[in-house]
Amino acid sequence: MRTVAIDTRGETAGKPSGEKKTRTSPALFYRQVVNELRKVIWPTRKDLVTYTTVVLIFVLIMVAIVYGLDSGLGWAVLRIFGGA
Repeated sequence: MRTVAIDTRGETAGKPSGEKKTRTSPALFYRQVVNELRKVIWPTRKDLVTYTTVVLIFVLIMVAIVYGLDSGLGWAVLRIFGGA
């Protein structure tokens, strides 16, 4: 079951805008964090493997592009300005 998030930008959780802000106790903070984590839709193992594979392939492609540009530009600079 999916839960729809409510737009609460600019509001303090559970307090009218005119009240003085008080500090949240560590216990309340922990309960709120646990409550929010229960709302998260966690990926399945299959999704996680797929996302990880896509990211690793993308990173390898970017490394190859940067390495190719670096090598090519380095070679060009040495040819233009001379080098040992």
